[in-house]
Amino acid sequence: MSEEQRLPGGNTGGAVRIGGTVRRVPGRWTPSVHALLRHLEEVGFDRAPRALGFDEFGREVLSYLPGEVVGAARPWPGWVHSDDALRQIAGWLRAFHAAVASFVPPPDAVWREGQTWRPGLIVGHNDAAPYNAAWAGGRLVGFFDWDLAAPVTPEWDLAFTAFGWVPLHARHVVRAEGFTAFADRPRRARLFLDAYGWDGPVGQFIDIVRERVSASAQGIRRTAAAGDPAYQQMIEHGIDVALETAVKELADFPDA
Repeated sequence: MSEEQRLPGGNTGGAVRIGGTVRRVPGRWTPSVHALLRHLEEVGFDRAPRALGFDEFGREVLSYLPGEVVGAARPWPGWVHSDDALRQIAGWLRAFHAAVASFVPPPDAVWREGQTWRPGLIVGHNDAAPYNAAWAGGRLVGFFDWDLAAPVTPEWDLAFTAFGWVPLHARHVVRAEGFTAFADRPRRARLFLDAYGWDGPVGQFIDIVRERVSASAQGIRRTAAAGDPAYQQMIEHGIDVALETAVKELADFPDA
């Protein structure tokens, strides 16, 4: 077996790479996520990891998505905030939502934040952010880290993706990531929505983003209180507070 190589990132120990696979400590939600990834494989969606079961140590085994990642360093590379990246992300999300539309979770499915599937919902990635993307030669390979996958509306998944890539997070957060073109955000939001195929007004979409981000802050606190160590670290790092700051700032977001 190839030597283990620890991968950057992760709130509870991260992951290791062994050859063309990634090994991670599973959670109670892992079998449900694997069912989702197997569905994506079956319908021919090849821009997500493949679920390969579990190894002799009980770790989940996934295929490795090759490519460049932004990692933990700040600021991020300038191309992260390019128009081309924005178009590619929207195209990936559109294709993913089409592929996952036919997925019906197992009756006993468990999701990390406790959501319940019903007809009309999809199982979204829910964290298709720059830190979870792999790129090769300027092309988006796909997204990894599907632990937050759970039933949502397509707009809910679209909103959080736009939050990370337009970007729509709090100004102090995106400045640290290298983005300062705040006056350009309405145009970028419209570009992202057009590339995805959402033709409603930007202002209406921003209302959805604010609702989505507020729910995320509440969910972090709720899951941390239930004892999840990753979420407890988020609280310690002030992530819930930063999300609430973003919600307040977006109240003054101009339409486009």
